Amino acid sequence: MSGVEPQPGVDGVAFARQMWADDEASRRLGMEAAVVEQDRAVVRMAIRDDMVNGHAICHGGYIFMLADSCFALACNSRGRATVAAGADISFTAPGRLGDVLVAEGNVRSAFGRSGITDVTVRRESDGQIIAEFRGRSRSLKRP
Repeated sequence: MSGVEPQPGVDGVAFARQMWADDEASRRLGMEAAVVEQDRAVVRMAIRDDMVNGHAICHGGYIFMLADSCFALACNSRGRATVAAGADISFTAPGRLGDVLVAEGNVRSAFGRSGITDVTVRRESDGQIIAEFRGRSRSLKRP
């Protein structure tokens, strides 16, 4: 990893975990932060009946939100308040009612106040890739 060093004097993982504790949206969707490490996070979510669309598959917005929540944990794990500047997602297979999806995010590059984080969303039962997400982040200026 090249680029920005972690915020001096700040436990980045603790910072990210506090951000997660304050994240009501992710919690209400039943997301669980399984792993939080510097530059890496793993988040799980079970697909419920209220997440399934008219094609009997998980609505893409929920898959995006899972990936985005994992992205947030990974890119905030350096102890600096960091937000999304943009993101792209490619859906590769459907998620279905009852599936547990696992998102794994890794910071690929951090430079200045910007960064790039990749997230792969898989179905837990068979490892099938459901989506690939690339997030672009921006750290907020220090007060």
